[in-house]
Amino acid sequence: MSVEAVKVDDKQMKEHIKQLKQYGMIIALVLIYAIFAVLSDFKNVAPMNVNNLIMQNSYVIVLALGMLLCCLTGNVDLSVGSVVAFAGAISAILVVDYHVAIPIAFLAALLIGALVGIWQGFFISVLGVSPFIVSLANMLVFRGLALVVLKGQTKGPMPPEFTVVGAGYLPQIFTNIGGTKIELLSLIVGIVLSVFFVLMEIRSRRNKKKQGFVLPSMGATLFKLVLSIAIVNFFTVKLALYMGLPMVLLIVLVLIIIYSFITNNTVPGRQIYAVGGNRKAAALSGIKVDRVMFWIYTNMGLLAGLAGIILTARNASATPKAGDMFEMDAIAACYIGGTAVSGGVGTVTGAVVGALIMGVLNNGMSLLGWSVDIQRVVKGLVLLAAVAVDLYFKKKKNG
Repeated sequence: MSVEAVKVDDKQMKEHIKQLKQYGMIIALVLIYAIFAVLSDFKNVAPMNVNNLIMQNSYVIVLALGMLLCCLTGNVDLSVGSVVAFAGAISAILVVDYHVAIPIAFLAALLIGALVGIWQGFFISVLGVSPFIVSLANMLVFRGLALVVLKGQTKGPMPPEFTVVGAGYLPQIFTNIGGTKIELLSLIVGIVLSVFFVLMEIRSRRNKKKQGFVLPSMGATLFKLVLSIAIVNFFTVKLALYMGLPMVLLIVLVLIIIYSFITNNTVPGRQIYAVGGNRKAAALSGIKVDRVMFWIYTNMGLLAGLAGIILTARNASATPKAGDMFEMDAIAACYIGGTAVSGGVGTVTGAVVGALIMGVLNNGMSLLGWSVDIQRVVKGLVLLAAVAVDLYFKKKKNG
């Protein structure tokens, strides 16, 4: 066999493995959701529950987008749950106790998150302290500060202008179809996203063909498109049968688009993958690794501040225990979504699907009345399985 044929076979093998991981995540999401549907007598497919599923896990998706960048470098941020609590507490105190304008309170929470990220980035990039140690220390620091500023008490209730971010809805256009009240904007968004998926897939295939990459089979492409469109329209139809599109869903969609663009189409995005793939080689190629790490953790802090706003708005109050174990959910979302433990491999889509899997698990187990202890056992086993699968595919690719 010629060298060229071996290279082609190697490319095809890598492409097949990539497809298996991508499709496997989506199929796993559907299967887990279906299993809990049967076990809960289809309570989890009720429109109100679908709405709650999105609202309750929006902040996990926000954190997963930031955590993805950390994981791509082979690191994590253990402090995000504590920063969520601290940023949310400050915004609540400003509004409730000091009657500060809500936009200013939002900016304050974002600024706090960014400053925390800069603080961590300084220790990691300038002083060379391990990200694990820095974030572990700050997990304790900011959880303690959240307890201090709230004095161990819940701060609320928050005004409607604040809660709209986490519990409000986009403009609603209701109509009656066959005696059923339906929100039209949700249906329109589902159709638009379906068309968008098709156009993006066509564009992706054209670009891969133009650049000489191995194309996925047409059957595999159609399967992925049909499955993705079915999932999107399932959610939009269910939302249309309830109250329409949550405000927080718009925030999440905008962030997904932004971070997909950054990771796929920008120099900083390629630098993050390079640092995760081989840190020394990236440095030798001229990439300022310390600067990349600094901005990754600054970005993570900013998103933690945003998640703090969303969570406080969703709960209409700030509590000292807010954000508890959020860091674990965000990290698990990335690894379940196909991000390599060693770094250098991972996608925004994978992280979002991973976050949805975690959300479906949380929601389904709660509907079944499982205790928090059992829920943590299940989530731990799922995370362990995801890492084992990643290592299996890595050995298969190398072997």
